[in-house]
Amino acid sequence: MPTAYDLLVIGDANPDVIVGPLTEPLAFGQREQLTDTGSLVIGGSAAIMACGAARLGLRVAFAGRVGDDDAGHYIRDALTARGVDTHALTLDPDRATPLTVVLTRGEDRAILTSPGTLTTTSGHDVPAGLLASSRHVHAASYFLQPRLADDLPELLRTARAHGATTSLDTQDDPSGRWDGAALDAVLAETDILLPNAREAAHLAGGANSPAEAAALLAARVPLVAVKNGAEGALCHDGRTLMRAESVAVTPRDTVGAGDSFDAGFIAATLRRHPPHEALRFAAVCGALSTRARGGTAAQPTRDEVLAHLSPTGAPTS
Repeated sequence: MPTAYDLLVIGDANPDVIVGPLTEPLAFGQREQLTDTGSLVIGGSAAIMACGAARLGLRVAFAGRVGDDDAGHYIRDALTARGVDTHALTLDPDRATPLTVVLTRGEDRAILTSPGTLTTTSGHDVPAGLLASSRHVHAASYFLQPRLADDLPELLRTARAHGATTSLDTQDDPSGRWDGAALDAVLAETDILLPNAREAAHLAGGANSPAEAAALLAARVPLVAVKNGAEGALCHDGRTLMRAESVAVTPRDTVGAGDSFDAGFIAATLRRHPPHEALRFAAVCGALSTRARGGTAAQPTRDEVLAHLSPTGAPTS
């Protein structure tokens, strides 16, 4: 079947309410605290990644589940407005749309999520036709969606059988268990793993450094790209460790920067650029996305990314 989409993204979509920065510890006891900013924006690792990829010029479809409520309609309309095909975004009449509140303090943040439809999202929400007609399939927030997690090995296996490549960004595990046994079946069908440094250490079963974690994980998947904040990023293909320095920007909000990194890495890879070039391209995508509040407002175009890259450091075609 001809590929109708460059990228199919499977996973979470919800509004983010971003409040901060807090200058004092969070106070209970019915005390009211004031912050400089508050924003209602597109949230969910999968949704932010999809928007970033569309911004970079990819043909993107999204599959997942939100509530048939005001928040769900907001997310569907916002994704559509950013060029993402939402025909496979199910509106659930019985469950509420997930909602995340992000409290920022300096470069750190606390994240509170009400799961809503995350607990009912499953492989049944992913049309077989999309798996058969997409060049690449990306899944996000593995630990937040238990039913989808169970179905993910078969979904990725089916996509690969149709010639697609696959990627996974697990995000955090709120339970703290980091169940490696269950994850093994997913990693067996994953071409590119995209954790941050903390997640990589947990997924690797403990490591002394991001480089060590990347090397350990590269024994389980063909390619690992690890996001490491101000320290830049690194990737490992099972033989070679590659690094990319961070990009100098004045960040206003780092929410979703890792998801924009994911979008950049996949976009460059689909353009057949080697890992070291995809890594540098992705690092710029992540850095530039921090220029505005929320995960999608400052996501760069391809031309903006290329303007920040040296002639030998990144894709030019």
